[in-house]
Amino acid sequence: MHSKIIKHTPFGPVGIIWTALNGDPKIVRILLSTPGLPAEKRVHALYPNTRHSSCEELEDVASGIKSLLEGENIKFSLDIVDLNRCSSFQRQVLRAEHRIPRGRISTYRLIAICLGKLNGARAVGNALANNPFPLIVPCHRAVRSDRHPGGYQGGAEMKRALLEREGITFDEDGRVTCAFFDYR
Repeated sequence: MHSKIIKHTPFGPVGIIWTALNGDPKIVRILLSTPGLPAEKRVHALYPNTRHSSCEELEDVASGIKSLLEGENIKFSLDIVDLNRCSSFQRQVLRAEHRIPRGRISTYRLIAICLGKLNGARAVGNALANNPFPLIVPCHRAVRSDRHPGGYQGGAEMKRALLEREGITFDEDGRVTCAFFDYR
């Protein structure tokens, strides 16, 4: 396993854990900094034996992540991530979430219904809470049915800031004011 740290982003460092599969780099995990726990410490705690290294494809992803966090409209291909480490259901959820465009949102419930899981909102929420590829799979674009943002690996403030950078607004109670939800 290899690791790449993106040091200077508006939300602190971001760690990328990757490996080479059949000669191609594949991202295994993206680690966001959280309040009080920077990504470098998370990388060392969870993957203590990784080698710090990079390649052209990883440098492109790292540059894209930094640009996305600075507010640019960046869409990543899923070809760079190793989805085979996820369950079949989580892969379905991640692919559905990946299709939600910048500036749009959906709810955990609507995604579940789209996937044929009528009572699967909690399962979708769990799949996204354990999203190994935040930012590449923009799980910040899923909110609760009551329009409150819900959780996020980088913290509630980061989720709100990412949504606001994409043009999503919030009311005085902290709920998104979006009138249209994807998968409705």
